[in-house]
Amino acid sequence: MRDFELIIYRTFPDGRDGLLHRMARLISEYEEAEEDATARQAENSDGERDRKNRFYECIHSLLELAGTYGFHGNLWHCYLTHLLVSHENSYSRGCEMRGGMEGTVNEAVLHDLAIFREFFGYDFAPLCRRLGVTAFGMIQHYQSSPLESRVYNSRICQRICELAGKLGRAGTPEEMKATLTCFYGQYGVGKFGLHKSFRIVSGERGGRAGLPAGSDREMHAVVEPILNITHVNLDDLVGYELQKKKLRDNTDAFVAGRKANNCLLFGDAGTGKSTCVKAIANEYYEKGLRVIEVYKHQFQDLHDIISQIKGRNYKFIIFMDDLSFEDFEIEYKYLKAVIEGGLEKKPENVLIYATSNRRHLIRENYGDKTEDGYGPTVRQDMHTSDTVQEKLSLAYRFGVTIYFGTPDKRQFQGIVKALAQRYGVTMSEEELLLEANKWELSHGGLSGRTAQQFIDYILGSGQYGLET
Repeated sequence: MRDFELIIYRTFPDGRDGLLHRMARLISEYEEAEEDATARQAENSDGERDRKNRFYECIHSLLELAGTYGFHGNLWHCYLTHLLVSHENSYSRGCEMRGGMEGTVNEAVLHDLAIFREFFGYDFAPLCRRLGVTAFGMIQHYQSSPLESRVYNSRICQRICELAGKLGRAGTPEEMKATLTCFYGQYGVGKFGLHKSFRIVSGERGGRAGLPAGSDREMHAVVEPILNITHVNLDDLVGYELQKKKLRDNTDAFVAGRKANNCLLFGDAGTGKSTCVKAIANEYYEKGLRVIEVYKHQFQDLHDIISQIKGRNYKFIIFMDDLSFEDFEIEYKYLKAVIEGGLEKKPENVLIYATSNRRHLIRENYGDKTEDGYGPTVRQDMHTSDTVQEKLSLAYRFGVTIYFGTPDKRQFQGIVKALAQRYGVTMSEEELLLEANKWELSHGGLSGRTAQQFIDYILGSGQYGLET
């Protein structure tokens, strides 16, 4: 087996101790022994027992893979396919979201896929007979009840299993390449291609995108996938039709490559601002939109984050939830420089969406606007208007602002009725609204969040009938 002769698909996260290399060494040792009859006869039982144990370790790894990734069918083929669709290299990144590349790189890819085709087509039966292993059959025809993948969303997991079948049936490296390239063009590659949303892990040293592992040039912010994003759509948010349309229009323009604005969703607590951004991540995933959540203390890493994503063929929304600043917090200055005003232009494929309960984001004092500094504290600032403009300048950098206000009584009751119908609550309308009114008086007042919490309480209490 020629796994060490790979060119484009050469390095993998698990390194030389990974499953691919362990399996390749087992196959090579077996083939060498079969070719040398003298060596085969001289091999002692301890050596064969060690090889058998290592083979069972590989089988164990494949079964663990099925539980973690949700794969089924031929798990060996699924594993090989997972390596190919998650490997970010010059070819796969060039194909993402558009498919196909020109030039000599195609020869290198065909060289590697010829090696992968040997792995896909390898007959394990003689090796199993030699080692006395009968368990490998379950790896080739693995069946399970539907399990949610802990790594991919269910749709992508199913597509990878289907791709594994196609690659396993491919008759030539050229056919494998055409099939794989089509997948790259439709779904992308690596973490950005196969996931919807991400978070930032700060303080670690991750290799700079596009550079070999172990490069001296490293960064302090690592983008990691969020594996369990809430499955919500904009239509799930009851009411706020004008707000949702304004958000959709801006996002439509962005993913279509037209001019779009940074967006600030502000207003009262519990009105669905964060839910809207989560819905955007779900609804626009197939159009190449990805959402990266960034917290306030990570703003100093924004330049590192943008450097990792600016060259990719996806649209990225940097999402800042519940954004606000006190007087003594200066992190907003990092954000201002990134949004607009620094020497380096913000990439065309990056927008910033933020939610906040404050329209102007930074706390203002009466003393900011009075010439004598009268207020909670006496200011020593001679230029009060400059102070006000400094605090307002961040909010002004958001070209689209969308207000989410608290619903009135009638609107709140409409939300409750819509949610009750959606979840199959069979209470009479009169009783439902009476209980909802009691609930909101002691649980945060009128808001969509309060309505959802009330319905969750009804569903969890077990004392009210639900439609089946």
